[in-house]
Amino acid sequence: MARYIGPVCKLCRREEEKLFLKGTKCMTPKCPVDKKAYPPGQHGTRRRFKQSEYGIQLRAKQKVRRIYGVLESQFRNYFESAERQKGITSENLLQLLERRLDNIVYRLGFAPSRKSARQLVRHRHFMVNGRLVDIPSYSLKAGDQVKVKDKSKKLEMIHAAMKKIREDKQLPWLELDKAAMVGTLMNIPARADIPLEVNESLIVELYSK
Repeated sequence: MARYIGPVCKLCRREEEKLFLKGTKCMTPKCPVDKKAYPPGQHGTRRRFKQSEYGIQLRAKQKVRRIYGVLESQFRNYFESAERQKGITSENLLQLLERRLDNIVYRLGFAPSRKSARQLVRHRHFMVNGRLVDIPSYSLKAGDQVKVKDKSKKLEMIHAAMKKIREDKQLPWLELDKAAMVGTLMNIPARADIPLEVNESLIVELYSK
């Protein structure tokens, strides 16, 4: 399975904001975005210039792609699928990304980051509707249940992540039973319910050129 294996903190620095790719480290003083508030590379500290229209669109696309941890070809496939669906393409795109199993595992609080969630899924720690699934990109449907496998319920990474779950921060389109370690995708989220600060219409503009 192809994936990005380089230093993820550089990705946050390139976007000049926290993308929370390393989970708890992003909330500590050790976060490189706080220590080095400029892009990586030898030209990172040079005087900034006004971005072009293309540059703004590219940064929006790269930001979303990096947040969800997908490669360029995968992201393009998601966009083409979103384009074929009825409705608003930009909203369809985010809904497709949110329905990924690794993202749902992260959103439910079973993992500190999407990268950790992807690792847990690949290591066969989760079941979907009673069936073991080890594909991070597996797309869930409304009503699907995600459960921590019985043998994995004592895993320290999962327990540490669940301790940080705040009831008031739970998303309206997800339901979590902490005691049973089971989460349910209640419905496909509307754009207003997806906590993502990005102008996704810029991605549509970029790919429409």
